[in-house]
This record gives sequence, C-alpha cells and structure tokens, in this order.
Amino acid sequence: MADWARGQSPGAVEDILDRENKRMADSLASKVTRLKSDSDFSSMTSLLTGSVKRFSTMARSGRDNRKLLCGVAVGLIVVFFIFSYFLSRTRT
Repeated sequence: MADWARGQSPGAVEDILDRENKRMADSLASKVTRLKSDSDFSSMTSLLTGSVKRFSTMARSGRDNRKLLCGVAVGLIVVFFIFSYFLSRTRT
C-alpha cells in the first residue's frame, strides 16, 4: 500500500481514490469538450479558406462573370450565416 494510505481505514482510502478519480474524469471531460469545439472551428476555417480561394480565382477571371460572381458572393454569405446558426444551435 502507498505511504499516504498507511494508518487509514480501507473505506477512507477508497473515498480518497474515488474523489481523485471523479476529479480526473471531470478534467478529461472538459478537455474532450474543448477539443470538439476546436475541431468544429478548424473545419469551418478550412471550408471558408477554400471558398475564398475559389472566389478569388473567379474574380480574377474577367469582367464577364460579374453576375455570377455577385450571386456566388451572396450565396456564400447566406451559407455562412446558416452554418453559423446551426453550429450555435448545436452548442446550446
């Protein structure tokens, strides 16, 4: 038995270990929650980065695509707000 447990009743040692186990489980749960939110954020960032690259390429292609370019810009903004809305609803 460990030095800190000598002279204590088995029930007291069990209570100490149980409290420590619960504390560590809570700490692990909070880390998992943080990792999940980081994952959501990085997937949203990569989606936006790809969209911006495609948008920039289309913008450089010429003046003939102005209507298409405006439509895509409005569509991306709408999709972004819809995605943000659903993401905020899942977190609450």
